[in-house]
Amino acid sequence: MPPCSASAHNRAMNLPRTLIASGVLLIAIGVVLLLLQRMNVPLGRLPGDIVWQRRNTTVYFPWVTCLALSAIGSLLLWLFSKR
Repeated sequence: MPPCSASAHNRAMNLPRTLIASGVLLIAIGVVLLLLQRMNVPLGRLPGDIVWQRRNTTVYFPWVTCLALSAIGSLLLWLFSKR
């Protein structure tokens, strides 16, 4: 078996860091969502979000919430990419 190249070794060493960073990011997002919920921010219940209810079924389609989060995310990415 041939030895690993330097780039393959670097990618393998970056995987744990990437997984840890992803975990920290998910925890941060969860904390922010909990804080928003405690502050009564109607995330997922904005005007225009679709809620369809029948006898035994409820379907939520928060399209306005998705648009708002997309706009905020795009704005943040635009601001931080202006370095």
